[in-house]
Amino acid sequence: QVQFVESGGGWVQPGGSLTLSCTASGELTFTWYAITWYRQAPGNERELVASISSMGDSTFYADFVKGRFTISRHDIQRAVYLRMNSLQPEDTAVYSCNARCVIPRCHGDYWGKGTLVTVSS
Repeated sequence: QVQFVESGGGWVQPGGSLTLSCTASGELTFTWYAITWYRQAPGNERELVASISSMGDSTFYADFVKGRFTISRHDIQRAVYLRMNSLQPEDTAVYSCNARCVIPRCHGDYWGKGTLVTVSS
C-alpha cells in the first residue's frame, strides 16, 4: 500500500524555521512523481505552497513564500522537504503533500494526512 506521510510540523515563534518532510512508503517509483506542498489554515481554502518536478529540475513557489521557503527532494530517501524560514503567524496551517504520477498511463495521485505548523509568540 502506497502512503505519503508528512512530518516536522510543530510550534515555532515568529521569525523561526521548520523543515517539513513528505516521505513515501510502499511499492512505487518515486522519481515518477511530482510533489506539491499545500496548506490550509482554519476557515480558509487549501492553497498551493510549493511544488517540485519528478526529476527535481523544476520548482514553483507561491508568491507568499518566495524567498522564505525552499522545496527539495532526496530520491534515495524517497522524501521531499520543505524548508521554511522567517515564519510568520499567517503561515500557521496544516501542511499536506500531494504526489502525482507524471508518467503516461500511471494514475497515481496520493495525499498525506498533513502536519500542523503553528507560528505564534
